[in-house]
Amino acid sequence: MTEKLRIVFMGTPEFAVASLDALIKNNYDVVGVITVPDKPAGRGQKIQMSAVKEFALKHDLKILQPTNLKDENFINELRSLKADIQIIVAFRMLPEVVWSMPPLGTFNLHGSLLPKYRGAAPINWAVMNGDRESGVTTFKLSHEIDTGNVLFCEKVKVNDTTTAGELHDELMAVGANLIVRTVKAIDDSRRGAPLNFIKQDDTLATHAPKLFKDTCKINWTWPLKKIYDHVRGLSPYPTAFTEFTDANGQTQTLKIFKAVMMANNSNAANGLIDTDNKTYIHINCTDGILQLVEVQLQGKKRMAVREFLNGYKFSEGTLFK
Repeated sequence: MTEKLRIVFMGTPEFAVASLDALIKNNYDVVGVITVPDKPAGRGQKIQMSAVKEFALKHDLKILQPTNLKDENFINELRSLKADIQIIVAFRMLPEVVWSMPPLGTFNLHGSLLPKYRGAAPINWAVMNGDRESGVTTFKLSHEIDTGNVLFCEKVKVNDTTTAGELHDELMAVGANLIVRTVKAIDDSRRGAPLNFIKQDDTLATHAPKLFKDTCKINWTWPLKKIYDHVRGLSPYPTAFTEFTDANGQTQTLKIFKAVMMANNSNAANGLIDTDNKTYIHINCTDGILQLVEVQLQGKKRMAVREFLNGYKFSEGTLFK
């Protein structure tokens, strides 16, 4: 009889917790959990642990939090866990000494249909680019990031109102099921069942680079649909934003969480605000109007436009830039 599969799990955010939870609920033997070190966060700089660590503590799982993945003490401790496989969900780039360690390999869950959207922010970029389909992929790690042979993928539909946050939550659940399917297939392979890998076609690869502040700023010369998808693809985090000059000559930053597209016959300047300062904010674009629905002024909380306009009034002729 084959001994129970020994699994080391590596992950950090909530997205990874769903997969770890699914492994535990399906009675797999998770012999260790690797996650990032605790770090200060927020205004009070309170020490905060990762979502994966919080889950692991509640389930009495062994936790390692290396600051250096090449550290000899960490490598020795990881090796002592004698994992058959390692499962990676939203963690860090691994050195070869780590991903090559388990005899059955290291497998990663990625939030796209590889080879599309290799990189750090696949969910955001899929929505920002207006894709109508997304999904998750499990693949075996190799030298170059997100390039390994694919084991399974699962597609999901994306409609034209889906936000990155909504797609994230759907892929988190679908991905957890795919991780269980992946681990079962690997376990079955020890008893002779075939593992059918698919080599990625590099000519079809697209990239999903890390999001920076400059990435999030809206360019009001873009077509309306591109601006609308930009807002969806960055909502709720890190959030699309724009800037404007207030009545006192100060530059203000406004985050836009939700908006809708409207037809437009205006020849007004791109970024020009049309508002009654009570119920609506319309922004002129090259081929339509973006109606704001949920916003956040710097230093304030996120709120619906009506609530926002209860406390803030725009000067006539204000231009988003």
